[in-house]
Amino acid sequence: MLANLPQQARVPLIVDGKPLEPRAARGIYNSLRPLEAVRLEARGWTVDVLSAVQRLGKQEFTLAEVYGFAEELGRLHSRNRHVEPKIRQQLQRLRDLKFLDFVAPGRYRLKM
Repeated sequence: MLANLPQQARVPLIVDGKPLEPRAARGIYNSLRPLEAVRLEARGWTVDVLSAVQRLGKQEFTLAEVYGFAEELGRLHSRNRHVEPKIRQQLQRLRDLKFLDFVAPGRYRLKM
């Protein structure tokens, strides 16, 4: 299950073969703490959408590009019949949690 976690939701302890400074590790951990505010039932969606955004491989992206993962996200969350609205909701949540910036209508930027 940990392999499914996006890089932005992980705290690296070793970087380039060297231990990360404790202060830096705590800083990264503290930047992830807002995820605790997301209800456990919804956290799967939030992390899955963040993972999809990460797999785009770029800092700025469009809503249409994230919709490209709608089929996959629909399979992961088969009980949800409204996948695209859920994707929009999760992008808003990730923006509110300071993982993304809203750039323009339908355009976002990863902060991490």
